[in-house]
Amino acid sequence: MAPPMSANGFLDALRAEGVEVVEVGDWQNHNRNHKGPWGPVHGVMIHHTVTRGSAPTVELCRTGHAELPGPLCHGVITKDGTVHLVGYGRANHAGLGDDDVLRAVIAEKRLPPENEANTDGNRHFYGFECENMGDDEDPWPEAQLDAIVRAAAAVCRHHGWTEHSVVGHLEWQPGKVDPRGFSMAWLRERVEERLKA
Repeated sequence: MAPPMSANGFLDALRAEGVEVVEVGDWQNHNRNHKGPWGPVHGVMIHHTVTRGSAPTVELCRTGHAELPGPLCHGVITKDGTVHLVGYGRANHAGLGDDDVLRAVIAEKRLPPENEANTDGNRHFYGFECENMGDDEDPWPEAQLDAIVRAAAAVCRHHGWTEHSVVGHLEWQPGKVDPRGFSMAWLRERVEERLKA
């Protein structure tokens, strides 16, 4: 259990991990905190966007749409490996998920299969949306994968978490398939290696 780091602390943690960061507008104060608290935080959630093009992807994740207002994450990781910060605080990214999964993340244990949507994930997870169509055809450039690893490791390093605090949306919420194109086991292995560096 941990309080969220400050927005400046988040920025510093990403940069210290070697992440190329772009600050988008008043990201530090752009959130959904009026809908409920943010924190305590327990992990990092990875998504894919089902979009093409960096600029429209970043704008969508910043503003959202009529049915789901933005921000839709904290950082958007584009194909070139840049992390675009679009919000800080509660964000509409995780939705309702499985309380058994949350308990496993907190304990940093193997995740059980998700089969319920009874717990507010927007409160408890940092979220990174990654530019990709999620169709198993759209490539994941190495620069982007490296940025995903570094961004997740930055948050884990700050909080003293292991790679077991990094989860995919598909591991949290029934019916979700993201991220698609790499396995979360593979990503956690890379985060583990990064945290040892």
